[in-house]
This record gives sequence, structure tokens and C-alpha cells, in this order.
Amino acid sequence: MNEISNPLVAEFEPIDPAKFKNPDLTALGEVRASVSLSALETLWINTGTLCNITCANCYIESSPTNDRLEYFKLADAVSLFDEIATLKLGTREIAFTGGEPFMNPDMPAMMEAALARGHDVLVLTNAMQPMQRLKIKTGLVDLNERYPGRITLRVSLDHYGKALHEAERGPKTWDKAVAGMDWLNAQGFQIAIAGRTCWGETDDISRTGYRDLIAVRGWRIDPADRGQLVLFPEMNDKADVPEITTACWDILSKRPDEQMCATSRMVVKRKGADAPAVLPCTLLPYDGDFEMGPDLASSLKAEGGNFADGAVKLNHPHCSKFCVLGGASCSG
Repeated sequence: MNEISNPLVAEFEPIDPAKFKNPDLTALGEVRASVSLSALETLWINTGTLCNITCANCYIESSPTNDRLEYFKLADAVSLFDEIATLKLGTREIAFTGGEPFMNPDMPAMMEAALARGHDVLVLTNAMQPMQRLKIKTGLVDLNERYPGRITLRVSLDHYGKALHEAERGPKTWDKAVAGMDWLNAQGFQIAIAGRTCWGETDDISRTGYRDLIAVRGWRIDPADRGQLVLFPEMNDKADVPEITTACWDILSKRPDEQMCATSRMVVKRKGADAPAVLPCTLLPYDGDFEMGPDLASSLKAEGGNFADGAVKLNHPHCSKFCVLGGASCSG
């Protein structure tokens, strides 16, 4: 591997301990920005934190031993889909993340339940051994034949080169992930790539690198399409970032309805919990201060602390770094 400084362990300015404490005011006493749900376009389900690999900087700390979020069950997923229909939320997409979703035994059934109700399905996967088991492959092909164009598999390729991808994901991970992408492409699935922007490269350089890889492999992906090649900013809730105030929308020329929590919610099942928990987004899986209730109906009216009548107060470093300043969204 070339001598490349690893940005995943780079030094950083520690966060001011006075920041992100008061849900309503910043450390400077300014009014904190908040985001209301404009429409629940994407409902995320965390299938569980267990994963077949341990990455160097996984925001959710997934690993072969981390089961802090237990496997999500089909019955709980169906309850959510029924609630979407009852509340007439018009949710377009059900998205599954983990951990590695294809380690969850209920994953194929949850996908089918979502598709049967008319939702599109997005799955975030590393495309490695769990997805490549014969039973899973057979089931995926069957679903794609019965629901053509309704399933997207977004594969984590942290960099367009093997060395940096494996700096994050570990040795012998590149070839397996690429083989999974090759198979998905050959089977006619809609596919996308999730990469990282932590390598000190410009967006143009990154997209050019992925473009060359895509061309060599023959994948049906447009690297200029930000839904097909998603480049995520790195997250570190220990590093200092600005707090987002109501004045920032005009200063940054951004709008609340452009943020991920304006159109998405995530549901998790904590180990040993009696019921699932609804959260504003995919980035805060463990923070109890951002639990909005056990179901979608209660989340729509969540009140107190970091919420006001269902609106989310941007009281976390990820709100600033990843979403507002980073301009990122996990949804397509």
C-alpha cells in the first residue's frame, strides 16, 4: 500500500463542551435551527447492528459481536407498513440498513412485505458473503423478477481503489465486494455505490476515479448521478463543528426542507427493549435523547427535549457536519 495518511485517525480539534447541550439555544445563546417533517418519503429500518466485518470508522460500530440493535422482526416491519397506510403518509421508499442487512433472517420477507404494499425498496449492503449466499441470491432474483425496477442495492465501496477501501474495511474485502457488485449488475438489479469523502480528494477527482472503475467493470451506474454514486462526509461527534442557528439557513443559502430529517425517519429495535423506537434519521442510532416514540403516530407529535410537535431540533454534531454543512442524505 502507498504511504497515504489515514484521515480516519487524523488529529482534530475537540468539540467545545458547551455546544449541543441546550435543545433550544446554542452555546452562544442563539436560537437553534429545527426541521419539520414535510413528508415521510423514506422510512429506514435498521435490521440490526451485527455485521460480517468490522470497519475502522463505522458510525454505528457494527461488527460480528455488536448486537446493541437486535435483529428487526417481520412482524414489527409489517406493523410499520400498516401504520403508513392507516395514517396515509404516502411513503415512497422503505430503506434497510444495518449492520449488514442480509445477516437478518427476516430480511427477504421484510423486503417482500414492503414491495407487496407498493413501496420501493433500498438496501444498503457490503455485497459480501451474507448477500452472496445461494438462498439470498435466489430470493433476490425472484423478488426482482416479480417487482422489476423497484429494488435498489447500494453497495459500500469506500474508495474506487482497493488499497483505501481496505484501509477502512480490512484485508480481502475489496475483491468480495466487487464480485457482489458484478453479480448484482449481471442480474439486472438497480445498483448504486456509497463512497466516502475523507480521502482528501475533490468531488470531481473522486467521481472520475469511480467513473473509471465503473467503466472497467461494466456496471450500470452513472457516476455523475448523486443518487447512483453517493459520497458521504466523514462523521466524528468528538470533532468541533459549528452549531446551526435559524440564521444559518439564509447565511448558507439552504432550507430546512432539504435536510434528511424533513423526509425520513428510522426505526430501530434496541436489545431487550419491549418495542421499537423511532428516530429522526439514520445517524443517531444509540442516542436516547432523540427517541420520538414507539410508532410513527407518536413520532409525528413528539414533544419536549429535542422535539417540538414532531419537528427535530438540530442538537447534535452530525446534524451540522453531515447534513447541513456536508449536504448529505442517506436517502436516494
